[in-house]
Amino acid sequence: MLMTLKQDQSFWRTALECLAGMLALGLITFCCFHFHLAVPTPTFLYLIVIVLLSLRGSFLASAVVSFAAVGCLDYFFVRPIFSLRVGEPSDLVAVLAFLMTSAVITRLVSRVRKLMQEKLQRSETYLAEAQQLSHTGSFGWKVATGEIIWSAESFRIFQLDPKRKPTLELIFARIHPDDLALVKQAIEAAAMEARDFHFEHRLLLPDGAVKHLEVVAHAEKDDAGTFEYVGAVMDVTARKRAEDSLHSAQANLARIARLTTMGELTASIAHEVNQPLAAVVTNANAGLRWLDRETPDLGEVREAIRRIIRDGNRGSEVIARIRALLKKKPTPRERLDINEVVQETIALTRVYLQGASLQTELARARTAVLGDRVQLQQVMLNLMVNAMDAMKEVTDRPRRLFIQTEVQEDNCMLVAIQDTGTGLEPAQMEQLFEAFYTTKPQGMGMGLAISRSIIEGHGGRLWAEPNHGPGTTFKFTLPAVEGSTA
Repeated sequence: MLMTLKQDQSFWRTALECLAGMLALGLITFCCFHFHLAVPTPTFLYLIVIVLLSLRGSFLASAVVSFAAVGCLDYFFVRPIFSLRVGEPSDLVAVLAFLMTSAVITRLVSRVRKLMQEKLQRSETYLAEAQQLSHTGSFGWKVATGEIIWSAESFRIFQLDPKRKPTLELIFARIHPDDLALVKQAIEAAAMEARDFHFEHRLLLPDGAVKHLEVVAHAEKDDAGTFEYVGAVMDVTARKRAEDSLHSAQANLARIARLTTMGELTASIAHEVNQPLAAVVTNANAGLRWLDRETPDLGEVREAIRRIIRDGNRGSEVIARIRALLKKKPTPRERLDINEVVQETIALTRVYLQGASLQTELARARTAVLGDRVQLQQVMLNLMVNAMDAMKEVTDRPRRLFIQTEVQEDNCMLVAIQDTGTGLEPAQMEQLFEAFYTTKPQGMGMGLAISRSIIEGHGGRLWAEPNHGPGTTFKFTLPAVEGSTA
């Protein structure tokens, strides 16, 4: 049934092309005969008609019109006129030359058209396969009329019937409710401002599945001077899932690194917890002695109890810091004073730093940063432990750990951790941050790689520099929160 319909359409199209060619021949013949024009003029005009028809019509229509043109030329312009006979041999040659020329033109143009159509079909096939492989659909959007044109892959991505005409309402019906306002705002801005746009959103399909899409489009003027968009929509669901898996793996690695670091800092933790506990016992014994007097000194007892409460709170804070460092649950980023984070980290590592002098130079301008306190503590812990390890074998000079914070001109907070250790070769400076590269005999080679990932995740940068003297300085920057102080 479908094949029969296509054959009928082809027949009537060829018939209309033949009719149009015949009308053009008739008009040319009438004008040339009326003005008594010589044979070359109608010959040239007939060839123009044949060429145009060959470019736009079918080969059959071009062939029919070519034979009709030969007949018109012989009948109206070659002597004797009003006859199909040819009187002069030169006229016979001219008619035959015209017939051969028209046949060659018709065949040649038809062949070129066929090659172009085949090339176009191959290109369209390759494009469709490439779009399907890359999960990328193309679209066009005429803002003035609201007309939207989709490729086959775009229909597949949205899971819509290709026979349906795409509209904004149909698209909005597929968008995830949480992203609908964002998409509408982007579309409205694009329609008003006629500028390129690029955004991501999710689809909520009828079966409940969720897809992540990336949309990019370029604005340009059409022939009528109105703006239209040409763009692409990419299904990035697989990429999003891979990113989520990567982030989860990084989080697990970061937790393992924290656990490893905390294992190395057991003595420091014991010391930090033991100090407030010892103070609590001492103050409790003193309070009992004041109560055992013949006349209890209630004032001293009250003061002892206050000290017990203070030391109890201090011990609780130590435990809270340790629990925060070990917990797996991600914490939301908050506004932080980087100086406080430095001081809290120093408190965790105080015993581990014995044998070296610790100096700090903290910025007076208390500009806030936005970050995860636990992750930033982890970075500083790792850098401080590395610095102490680098100074373990130093015996010919003082072992000094210097920590500095300052506000830079580009509105970033800089943290520098400097040691007087054995130092590093220039070629090692960048290798340090590669996964599984380590200078320690028992090292895993993950600490600095994870630390750089954490800092870059906060929008900052982590690097190492050799000192002018012995040792190395590790530095990292964090963007400050504009217009606020910690």
